[in-house]
Amino acid sequence: MASIDNLFENNKAWADNIENEHPGFFEELSKQQSPDYLWIGCSDSRVPANELLNLMPGEVFVHRNIANQVIHTDLNCLSVIQYAVEVLKVKHVIVCGHYGCGGVNAAMGDAQFGLIDNWLRHIKDVIRLHKATLDAEQDEQAKFNMLCELNVMEQVANVSNTTILKDAWARGQDITVHGFVYNLADGILKNLEVSVDGK
Repeated sequence: MASIDNLFENNKAWADNIENEHPGFFEELSKQQSPDYLWIGCSDSRVPANELLNLMPGEVFVHRNIANQVIHTDLNCLSVIQYAVEVLKVKHVIVCGHYGCGGVNAAMGDAQFGLIDNWLRHIKDVIRLHKATLDAEQDEQAKFNMLCELNVMEQVANVSNTTILKDAWARGQDITVHGFVYNLADGILKNLEVSVDGK
């Protein structure tokens, strides 16, 4: 059986390092959770929300799934959004995709992968909605990157059209939905400038 002892060693080193830099950090963290940000990102192991934003534990509420989808029948995602908006009172919802996304790449082709094909169907809908724009791009890498961005834009629209966000804005809650794309090649976030604040 493969050992996972190194994970516990890594955890101890990580916790000790934070406690040395910020004495009492975990004691305070255990008493409250008040992040300003909800991050809806891809499950890809190369896109860790806290680390790439350079934020500490407790500063980002996170939901991740294959290709950062926000689907109106996904009770898991909707429950996370509702809790973040109504209980935690986050100020920002960030949908973050990334270039090189395997889910987006799989949706671009015709290969079948099994159960996940049902999930990827939603990205195929993005392709259908933006067919003319995507077909106009001849370079395959540029087309792939464009679809990664378009997918984020569509998910920003999906978040903004949930009853959760519509109700929050109707109450006058100060909350903005943003769309970012992360570049695996250089670690830099790109703001897609599609923010929605309900006004």
